[in-house]
Amino acid sequence: MNKIFSLIACAFCSCINISAQHLVTGIVFDKESREPLTGVTVFVPGTQTGTNTNHAGRFNLHKSDPSDSIVFSMLGYRSQKVSAEAGKELWIGLEVSTTEMKELIVSASREEQVRSEAPIAISTISQAMIQESKPNSIDQVLNKVSGVYMVNLGNEQHAMSIRQPLGYNGLYLYLEDGVPIRTSGLFNHNALIEVNMSTVKNIEIIRGPASSLYGQEAIGGAVNFITHSPTATPVIKASVQGNDLGYKRADFQVSNTFDKTGISLSGYYADRQNGLLEHSDFKKLGLTLRADYKFSERAILKNSISFIDYYSDMTGTLDSTKFSQHNYKNLHTFTYRDVFALRAKSALSFAWNNLSKTTLTAIYRDNSIKQNPSYFVVDDFKPWTGSGNPLLAHGQVNDVYFQSYASILQHKQSFAWKNALVIAGASADFSPSGYYAKYISINKNSEGRYINYTPHDSLLSDYLVDVSNYAAYTQFEFSPLASLRFVGAMRYDHFVYDFNNFLPPSAYSGSPDSKNIFTAFSPKVGFTYEIMQKSGLYINYSQGFVPPQITELYRGVTVPTLRPAVFYNYETGGWLSILKDRVRFDASYYMLEGKDEIISVRQDNGTFENQNAGRTEHRGIETGLTFSPTDGLQLRFSATSATHRFTRFVERGNDYSGNEMPNAPRIIANMEIMYKPQFIEGFRIGFEVQHMDEYYMDPRNTVKYPGFDIFNLRAGYEFRGFEIWMNWYNLANKHYATIASKSQWGYSYQLGEPSHINIGIAYKFSGKEK
Repeated sequence: MNKIFSLIACAFCSCINISAQHLVTGIVFDKESREPLTGVTVFVPGTQTGTNTNHAGRFNLHKSDPSDSIVFSMLGYRSQKVSAEAGKELWIGLEVSTTEMKELIVSASREEQVRSEAPIAISTISQAMIQESKPNSIDQVLNKVSGVYMVNLGNEQHAMSIRQPLGYNGLYLYLEDGVPIRTSGLFNHNALIEVNMSTVKNIEIIRGPASSLYGQEAIGGAVNFITHSPTATPVIKASVQGNDLGYKRADFQVSNTFDKTGISLSGYYADRQNGLLEHSDFKKLGLTLRADYKFSERAILKNSISFIDYYSDMTGTLDSTKFSQHNYKNLHTFTYRDVFALRAKSALSFAWNNLSKTTLTAIYRDNSIKQNPSYFVVDDFKPWTGSGNPLLAHGQVNDVYFQSYASILQHKQSFAWKNALVIAGASADFSPSGYYAKYISINKNSEGRYINYTPHDSLLSDYLVDVSNYAAYTQFEFSPLASLRFVGAMRYDHFVYDFNNFLPPSAYSGSPDSKNIFTAFSPKVGFTYEIMQKSGLYINYSQGFVPPQITELYRGVTVPTLRPAVFYNYETGGWLSILKDRVRFDASYYMLEGKDEIISVRQDNGTFENQNAGRTEHRGIETGLTFSPTDGLQLRFSATSATHRFTRFVERGNDYSGNEMPNAPRIIANMEIMYKPQFIEGFRIGFEVQHMDEYYMDPRNTVKYPGFDIFNLRAGYEFRGFEIWMNWYNLANKHYATIASKSQWGYSYQLGEPSHINIGIAYKFSGKEK
């Protein structure tokens, strides 16, 4: 009987205790983007009471004393302490910390982690940096990162340099939320045309091979564009901008969350008319719709679809005479690039518990690039022989197209033992791809301008390739010591190219039908060692590979026997934060060796064939420094000092072994000072310098381009939802080329934009916090 009374008493006391608890609920979001924040620590200071926000940024917290304050804390954000009444829902907007050293990243392991646990060189272009820079092309923010230089080719067209010379080769992987923008075997140096810039929240750049997780082409590096999630509160944004070089652009974003469903629609339209160069107009429409649905606290479905419609006149480059004389009259009058890109993605994530999560992603791509390309225009007259018709040229109109059906299955498993972590995944990608090209004859006038063309029935190419890529990868991490973290990863890729040629063997590209199979293992191993939570060191060995591109295999009358090119990367680096994170410094040293690179080799009969015969070596130091002497003043400096050499390279009968690679400046640097005076709230002004060293323009190392220094000024002011800004690019009106080269045809210069001012105005409506 006494036991029964005791049980009743315990139950009664428990009820009293439960009734004495005060429930506080709410949602936590990024104050700038209004996106919900997952994993925010919510706790009562001085007690054991705490919880974390879920996928929707929501939390439930029971506290015993109604007068207790609540603290909200998350890496990369300023902590916030508030008072809360039971029964009243809190809406908490956290501000990004500008001095936080320990940032969160996702690209290093395909899962969110602290930067100090990743033994790689990785940089983040933050949401704040994008917001303050107001770029109208991606290079205006990417070039702020050490070891990275994106070459502006005009109208959002581009080339890239990450641990490689400035160039157009397929040595970089471009991702959107961790998924490749394009499929295997179809690298396009202009792939970032297919990105909707208005939906990009922040950008992560891995420098060095990332093939152990992402596969092909991630040699020089991988660039991951992380997009906006649906906002926790209603948000409407709109902006317009333009400059005195004929450029105009309008952006918008509409977003909100309705119970379990979050919706976001964003896009922009840009065009240029009557620019500095003749025949340089363009227009682009980018739209992205995202819809997230939360089934439960454990399961969330994220869906997105992006559409790009792009058209640009293809200007070509300037020769040495036109460049030196500032003559911008274009030789081309009809060349163009017409891009259609549609991408859809659906990712279902399920958290089995706090230590285990599985994600299944389905991907669809539909892509077409129709061109009358200036780079395929070839004069009939050969100046080195004096033969040919000076009023005739040859070219083509073509269409490169593909559709992709892909999936990625990934599981993450954490363990209490040594803070261990296993990430394992598999992917499958089936992408039928075609190429169609028709010959055109081109008429020139006496001034050398290409004035019109005549299409002919002659087909240069007409084929279909079924590209299949199957892969499996795994990464294991653990901490044998509290400050020491080990990371090992491996990926296996299996490629099948099933080639079907619709032209006869006698055709210009009469390669026989064939099936080519390629395989690659890509390992990575590294360590990080953290010192006093404010500094650390890392060391890393990794491999990357590039399978033969479709155009390297099937553009001739035979199919060459090729292997994937392989790159071996050895690097070490570290980071340091002092003076309460007001001074942050990071550095890395790398040595990257390329083997079996595909080059065109002259045969004994005078013809040329693609072979695995090239070897290169790349060594460099990358440094970054951020100094914030006061809350309103910040100095940022980034630089790379590197050499890029041919170790064995005989192409088309020319031996370049031992030479520096062309378009390989020794030093590239960027510096910026940003000032936000506290006595003028919402105002900012920044000054930026972009430096590029001299470099050889040709592989023979006979002539150099002198490089350049470009100065930019940015200013902006925010007030009650409105924002105005002014970006003055190339203050000194420097006449320069973004890339310059020399070949047997002569000199080629890609014109950099002269001094110009870009102005804009924006308005942002945000639903009031509760």
